[in-house]
Amino acid sequence: MNGLSEVEARYSNHLEIGQNSFEFVLEFGQLYGESEKALIHTRIVTSPFYAKQFSEILRECLRRHEEAVGPIPDHEI
Repeated sequence: MNGLSEVEARYSNHLEIGQNSFEFVLEFGQLYGESEKALIHTRIVTSPFYAKQFSEILRECLRRHEEAVGPIPDHEI
């Protein structure tokens, strides 16, 4: 096994990010309809260094996606 088959995939349409001097906390969840509160299902805690690496990788992936598919709208359709 390559290990990927053991990883659970979760859909997220909500993200909260907090930080302090030592770590970043990314909380992923789902928020639907008239619900006032998101259901957080995944929390990732990482160092500022890796949070910056994540940001740079995500920025590059978004750039490539828009180059291939077109601009991503600022609001969900």
